[in-house]
Amino acid sequence: MNSHYRVVIVGGGMMGAGLLYHLAEEGWQDVVMIEKGELTSGSTWHAAGQCPSFIADYNMAKIHDYGNRLYPKLEEKTGQYVSWHGCGGIRFALNQAELEWFKHVEGVSKLIGFKMEIVGPNEIKRINPFVDVSGVLAGAWTLDDGHVDPSGCCNALAKGARDMGASIVRHNRVLDINQLPSGEWEVVTEKGTITCEHVVNAAGCYARRIAQMAGTDVPIANMKHQYIVTETVPEFLERDEEMPVMRDPYPSAYYRQEQKSALIGIYETSNCAEAWADTGGWPEWDSENELFDEELDRILPHVEKVMERMPSWSELGIKRIVNGAIPHTPDGNVLLGPAAGLKNFWMCCGAQIGIAQGAGCGKYLAQWIVHGDSEINFANLDPRRFAGYADADYARDRSFEDYQHMYVLHTPGEERPAGRGKRKSALYERLKSAGALFSAGAGWERVKYFSPDRSEEVPSFRHNNSYNTVAAECRAVREKVGIMDGSGFAKYEITGSGAHAFLDRVCANRMPRKDGGITLAHFLGETGMIRGETTICRLAEDRFYAMSGAVAELRDLDHLSQRVEPGEDVSIKNITEDWGVIVLAGPRARDVLSKVTKADLSNEAFRWLTGKEITVAGTAARALRVNYVGELGWELHAPMDEVLGIYDALWSAGQEHGITNFGTYAMNSLRMEKGYRGWGAELTNEITMIEADMERFARLDKDDFIGKAATLSRKQEGVATQLVYCEIEKGDADAHGGEPVLAGERAIGVTTSGGYGHTTGRSLVFAYVEPEFAEPGSTFTIDVLGAPRAATVLADPVYDPENLRLRA
Repeated sequence: MNSHYRVVIVGGGMMGAGLLYHLAEEGWQDVVMIEKGELTSGSTWHAAGQCPSFIADYNMAKIHDYGNRLYPKLEEKTGQYVSWHGCGGIRFALNQAELEWFKHVEGVSKLIGFKMEIVGPNEIKRINPFVDVSGVLAGAWTLDDGHVDPSGCCNALAKGARDMGASIVRHNRVLDINQLPSGEWEVVTEKGTITCEHVVNAAGCYARRIAQMAGTDVPIANMKHQYIVTETVPEFLERDEEMPVMRDPYPSAYYRQEQKSALIGIYETSNCAEAWADTGGWPEWDSENELFDEELDRILPHVEKVMERMPSWSELGIKRIVNGAIPHTPDGNVLLGPAAGLKNFWMCCGAQIGIAQGAGCGKYLAQWIVHGDSEINFANLDPRRFAGYADADYARDRSFEDYQHMYVLHTPGEERPAGRGKRKSALYERLKSAGALFSAGAGWERVKYFSPDRSEEVPSFRHNNSYNTVAAECRAVREKVGIMDGSGFAKYEITGSGAHAFLDRVCANRMPRKDGGITLAHFLGETGMIRGETTICRLAEDRFYAMSGAVAELRDLDHLSQRVEPGEDVSIKNITEDWGVIVLAGPRARDVLSKVTKADLSNEAFRWLTGKEITVAGTAARALRVNYVGELGWELHAPMDEVLGIYDALWSAGQEHGITNFGTYAMNSLRMEKGYRGWGAELTNEITMIEADMERFARLDKDDFIGKAATLSRKQEGVATQLVYCEIEKGDADAHGGEPVLAGERAIGVTTSGGYGHTTGRSLVFAYVEPEFAEPGSTFTIDVLGAPRAATVLADPVYDPENLRLRA
């Protein structure tokens, strides 16, 4: 083992091997994977090995599809057996909502390119003659997926990596991880100490231990998962064709053929169990190839339902029961990307479907490490999406809930209770008493809308019982005045004599030259790809106030903090939880605010896109004349313990002007009418300011800034995709993102976000399309829940394109 490597990967399971293989494929051979036991000895070896295509998330679908294309060729590429079984899979829809979800996933399949058909009960019986389809409306039949031998597949990736020059050291426990003053990392192992540029935590069930060595943590809970392998199935002996993998909400199980036996895997909908619960969920260091004692009683009710589906299996004996640990994260997505606050310490862990995801996660994370950006959107995978609120209790509660809902559709508008209430603004109780319905975003309780009769939202992919109420909130903002809690915004103070020059360097836009100036700015990587979006107000020459989206809190903090150069007089402070925000917007906003402040709010004294420190209801506040809904208005920022007093004063002053509370549903409708782009949807690490049609915010004429050269290069080279703003044919559902854009039968792009514009009566959507379809007036279709809808590219926002309302 060498004492220096470019990258050290900790963990020799599927995730680590997938990354090692793809780093080597990218040309980085100076990489070592360290495993404390044998390869695959953690969770990988005992996995069932399923590789599904069926997934609704556009970017996760890319990850799954990549693995399903690589694994059938991997044995030939490496000479190591993989045992790919391309038997396909069928997932059952038992109700109308699940069938509508299938239609959305079918749209994703058109974009990604995997084969999928929605088939009826008779066709399901033809494909799998052994299954009872009672109560089944339809099946999602994915033809390109299957299952592998987990150990074989992992070892094939490892062998392929070694063949390309990478190194593997087995039976070598990591004892400590330290960052050196040089910025390099020191990895202390049983066989010696390694100095390296990058460390990757691919430690599976041990990921928390490894993270804590480096001074951080990960929100992972290790769950016990059981599957059964039966005695030989007589029908399989007489049949050459392999049964597809069945995924069935009725028993909350997957079941398939395993050689000539049956394999049945259970996700308990209650009474599930944490691995190593007696040690607080921490695996023992000496655990290797460990299985837990069988707990048949916990899964027996589910197994009995499988037997209802597969009657011919009901008399079979059990050959073995596998009860092993698998990691789960609070939202079910893998942790893939940088650890918060640590430079060049990466996470590649938390994969509950690690066999299916290992290759794709490795490919796209390797791109990020090697090139600085990846070709997929990492917004929902980046570990920094979980801010400091995601402690061990939160991770455990949410992971239990996620495990129990593995085969339960999460319908839009549905709120699940685990882990709620971690972050609340000072307005929470007041708004709750006014009928607010909340959803969780980055741990914050954020108002969706206000229910006059206190009825809960009825979850649906289509317009539901929130529709008329949200429309009324939108009208109130457009016609009178609305008030909203925006305290979940991420907020930072950037101070010091070098603050202005620093922000000019790390942002594509020019910083305000005068105190009180506000600018919309974007963080870019060296490749020119968009890393973040922020609104910045200059309070003084050496004092700036910056805001970004709630989920971006730690990511943007890293982008700022890690760009400060030695000797630069710049200080960055995260004040997200210390300060609250009230949004006051609408044509009567000035009338209301003037009743609770002596500040001059006239256009001459307080112009659009300026900010001032003023006194509101006796409290010192930062008033910014900017908002995300496109109306005259202010954001009022104040210490969190002061915002309730400001809210109450505004509410009282606004009564004569028809003041109305509004939430995020209305805000999305209003921002779509204004054509405002959103981070993580329209603005992602996949594209530059050129593709996003945001060049006006990239001041290519100013002195050098991070990403300038790459942006100029992209502008000169041209683009392969272009953002467009469209109106689509109205229906009882709107596009929300991930729908295919089609010219005839050919996919020419993908939607990113959308919604219904209640005050203009138009269904609106953003999409990335091939440049030839980007001109205003261009037409195509967009599949919304399986139905083609005519779409037309618009030249301007459908509401107030000249921003006269904002300047009012």
